[in-house]
Amino acid sequence: MTPVEVHIEKGPPERPAVPVRRRSSWHLRANALVVAWLALTVAAALMGEALPAPRWLLVHVFLLGAVSTAILIWSEHFTIALLRARTPEPRWSLTRLGLLNAATVAVLFGVAAGPWPVAAGGAAVVVAVAVWHAAAMVGMVRRALPGRFGHVIAWYVCAAGALAAGAALGGLLVSPAGHGLLHERLHAAHAQVNLLGWVGLTVLGTLFTLWPTVLRTRMSDRTRRASLAGLRLAVPGLVLMTGGLLADLRWVAAAGLAAYAAGALAALLPLAEALRRRRPHTGAAWMLGAGVVWFEITLTADVVIVATRPTSAVAPALEPLLPLVLAGFVAQVLLGSLLHLLPAVLGGGPARFKQNMALLERGWPVRLAAFNLGVPLLALPVPEPLNLLGWALVLAPAAVFVVLAVAALLRTWAAGHPTSRAGRAIASPVLAGVAAGCLLTAAAVVVATAGGSQAGQTVTATGARTVEVTLSGMRVRPAVIEAPPGTVLTLRVTNTDAQRHDLRLATGERTPTLAAGQRATLRLAPLGGTVDGWCTVAGHRAAGMTMRIVPAGAVAGPDHGTGVGHGAHGATGQSPTGTGHSSATGDGRPGLDLAAPMSPTWKPYDAALRPAPGGSEHAVEIRVDDRVVEVAPGVRQRMWTFGGTVPGPVLRGRVGDVFTVTFVNGGTMGHGIDFHAGANAPDKVMRTIEPGQRLTYRFRAEHAGAWLYHCSTMPMSQHIANGMYGAVVIDPPDLARVDREYLLVSGELYLGEPGTDAQVVKLREGRPDGWMFNGTAAGYDHAPLAAKAGERVRIWAVAAGPSSGTALHVVGTPFDTVYKEGAYLLRAGDPGGAQVLDLAPAQGGFAELVFPEPGSYPVVDHTMRHAEAGAHGLFTVGTR
Repeated sequence: MTPVEVHIEKGPPERPAVPVRRRSSWHLRANALVVAWLALTVAAALMGEALPAPRWLLVHVFLLGAVSTAILIWSEHFTIALLRARTPEPRWSLTRLGLLNAATVAVLFGVAAGPWPVAAGGAAVVVAVAVWHAAAMVGMVRRALPGRFGHVIAWYVCAAGALAAGAALGGLLVSPAGHGLLHERLHAAHAQVNLLGWVGLTVLGTLFTLWPTVLRTRMSDRTRRASLAGLRLAVPGLVLMTGGLLADLRWVAAAGLAAYAAGALAALLPLAEALRRRRPHTGAAWMLGAGVVWFEITLTADVVIVATRPTSAVAPALEPLLPLVLAGFVAQVLLGSLLHLLPAVLGGGPARFKQNMALLERGWPVRLAAFNLGVPLLALPVPEPLNLLGWALVLAPAAVFVVLAVAALLRTWAAGHPTSRAGRAIASPVLAGVAAGCLLTAAAVVVATAGGSQAGQTVTATGARTVEVTLSGMRVRPAVIEAPPGTVLTLRVTNTDAQRHDLRLATGERTPTLAAGQRATLRLAPLGGTVDGWCTVAGHRAAGMTMRIVPAGAVAGPDHGTGVGHGAHGATGQSPTGTGHSSATGDGRPGLDLAAPMSPTWKPYDAALRPAPGGSEHAVEIRVDDRVVEVAPGVRQRMWTFGGTVPGPVLRGRVGDVFTVTFVNGGTMGHGIDFHAGANAPDKVMRTIEPGQRLTYRFRAEHAGAWLYHCSTMPMSQHIANGMYGAVVIDPPDLARVDREYLLVSGELYLGEPGTDAQVVKLREGRPDGWMFNGTAAGYDHAPLAAKAGERVRIWAVAAGPSSGTALHVVGTPFDTVYKEGAYLLRAGDPGGAQVLDLAPAQGGFAELVFPEPGSYPVVDHTMRHAEAGAHGLFTVGTR
């Protein structure tokens, strides 16, 4: 440990009448908090699925609550002892400790149940506490005389810096900025910098002095050199790894982690030398040694994962290692350290030191064996009974330690202050913390065995219903499911988002964590009352990823919607057309959050139309590909595509040109193709071909116009609705030159996995979830089309449907030319003008206009429910 602590252990003979010293009083109070957090950790594990975010809460109650509180206490204590510095004013230490614990409560509540700003605010306070803690230790170093242990303090200061960085990343994770494709990289960096930085650096720095003290042997002469070398490798490696994960640079992250591992190995070399001189002989020594072994195993696996996985897949791949690092490494080091340190700091003389040590180490060989047998059972893919055995083997020794530590704390208080007012002052926080832990543990068992919100009800089944549920864009869709009482609901849950989600119901049913494209099925008991559901991934519930199942006739509360506007004037604001930025479907169901940002990797469909190429023969290849594409802000789903985009590639030519199309089916089911611009018997060229097959489709464009092509496989409505359409533009012979040409293909949007029952029902009933221009609802709001004042702009349009047309309108200026279905309806120079280019499904044409002055000009489908549900965009017009 430290020279000062050794003196405590070998202090003067016990004098019962002497009160407990001030430092013992401080540690008695402070470590009661650690014990209480450990009790809450056991409670969280016992509650399991009764918690709103069980896995996340268990990890953070332990790490942010118990471990961080212990590190804050003991790193300051070791700094004072190693530097032989004067003990700082206790009120500042207490303030930091109080702020950390208040911030921990805020983070836990904000993520699990509250609004995300509560969690983000808690994270900000953690950052402030970490910086303050580091500054306090640096101040003590500057005021202290040079000593042989000053190098250890640098590990603590760097660890506090890692906590500040990790807490800042955590605050970003729970905020809207952390959602989307960046989420997994933030998650990986947050986990690594906290575990390897805040916890790992602290443990490595502490072991330089604690390990020889626990073994009761001298410190190695190489300790200082090994400490400096290890720190110079570990800290830059940690910075490099974190930056590599955030910047999506896998090999940079792997190189940084390898440097960190080399630094850790250098730091552990003096520990191995001490081990050769004296073997472990106490429970504390064996637990610390076992923790270091698990740390090295975890670190080796971590290096392999970071080096072989994309950065976005690092966090999911690290999940199986959590039991190794949390239970095997962190928990054992914490318990082993407290096992050795608590008797020393509680004081009371040699006799009481021995009594407390004997009490805390009672049955330690059995506890050690059970704990380390349970760790691999939690990490390996074993059957459920063995996994439960692993939990029992790990939790039982932890619970025993909590009980013994409480007994030691109470014994010290009772012996030192049997009746005095000071004794009551000490007892108050101790008993409050211990009582809170015991009561919450009891409450945990009650809640865990009480079941969900419908426990105790007996409801007769009256029918059954299957509902398709989609997880995407930080929303659960549908947000409200209404069914008659007694209905047995089956929820088929699909994650169509780029990041991982799950769905947890208050009645206890839950899906596993689903990656993009994965599905799971939940079968509920007969519906007897309102059931809430939410995503348990950190920050997602607070961001609005909730749902509610209500009996028919009940009213879903306003806090259980999708978090977006429900009509033309949504809560997120108005567009220049008055359509709003949120959408609602035609039957009043909640719509898309069209004001949300597009994902960073989204690329708009290029609407700029190139002139017809030279020559009269055009050879093209169109390949079917199943792709996950962003169909609305933050909403990604699998689509059947021509050429990987919606719409497919544009074909352009002149009257009389011949197109030879090589059609390749690279999808997962049969598809065909139909070009409206040609004249062919459908039997051969429009036949369905199976995956891996190809055919040649040759047609001559005998007529001018804007033509639709689409999948010819029945039912065509499904194939068109899921993205299988495109445009062929054949120029009229007298087509004049213009300054710019754009193509807008309108289409309906049906959310959900292609071909599912729920999607088919919406198709048959004509209930799209939205409408799109060029494959994305509101896409050109986020990537406006460009023009300049005074330029002539031609907008080609095709209505892909499958069931609705479009009424193309530009707000702020009329059309002076309209060409529809092969004929001019209006030409420039005519006295009249046009408001819309109206097209039925499968029709096409173009309209021309001249923008009068710079500004933003919305382009919309003037069938207003289409516009309000995504069929709108912007022209940004600059100065010519």
